[in-house]
Amino acid sequence: MSNSPFDDADIASAGTAPVFPSVSVDVPAGNDARIGDGRNLDSILRIPVLIQVVLGSATMPVANLMKLGRGAIVPLDHRVGEPVDVTVNGRVVARGEIVVVEEDNSRFGVSLTEIVGPADAGQNG
Repeated sequence: MSNSPFDDADIASAGTAPVFPSVSVDVPAGNDARIGDGRNLDSILRIPVLIQVVLGSATMPVANLMKLGRGAIVPLDHRVGEPVDVTVNGRVVARGEIVVVEEDNSRFGVSLTEIVGPADAGQNG
């Protein structure tokens, strides 16, 4: 008797492709439930995503971080005028420029200048 949590049959079949049970779904005639139909698409379109605009980043030792106080300036790796990355759930999807969105200069946003394609998107996460 071995101490393994697996049967000897499980060990013997190691290296072979697993076999999954087949599942069939009966769809009534005339009721095609496809991904593109309105009901399924509507539920997908309501999924919340986190959008972030990355202005830049910095690396510093913890000792310097502990010295930071009110009014301290942390230099970022992006320069003024360079495009910023727009991420959705951690993946870069676009790049853009920072703009003022209200007349009183109290809010700003990003104007998209480039949409990152699927080939580029695979390289960033």
